[in-house]
Amino acid sequence: MKKLLAIASMAVIVLTFSACKSKVKDADIKTAVETALKADPMSMGTMVTSVNDGVVTISGECKDEMCKTHCGDMVSKVKGVKSVVNNCMIAPIPNPVVNASDEILNKGLADALKDHPSVKSSVVDGKIVLTGEIAKAKWMALKQMLDKLTSKGYELSGLKIK
Repeated sequence: MKKLLAIASMAVIVLTFSACKSKVKDADIKTAVETALKADPMSMGTMVTSVNDGVVTISGECKDEMCKTHCGDMVSKVKGVKSVVNNCMIAPIPNPVVNASDEILNKGLADALKDHPSVKSSVVDGKIVLTGEIAKAKWMALKQMLDKLTSKGYELSGLKIK
């Protein structure tokens, strides 16, 4: 009987101490998650929005779905995290800037320069290159016409504006 009472007492003590284990604080979880996110190059755009009773909410921008999943999985492995609310957004794919082709720019330049025989032009990789001479008043009018051509820019180092 004494053995049974001793075993029962030990079981109660073990259960009491295991139940008294200190719970990981939300602030500690947040710090650990932030450290993990900063250490991983794939999660550079991700941040911790909140931690509440071990439920971690992350947000930010990921380059693709795989990156978003990776960030959520990584956070879920941090000690004390019960679950993850992944509010990360997938970054939109940027639209490439479409510039007029050199051929279209050359045609537009020919039209714009027909009244300015002292100005010579060429197009290099979408950029308008002008040489020669032009009066300041005429340059202002020509510049407005050139701006409508949507080039990648101008190279005017060979152009003298008087």
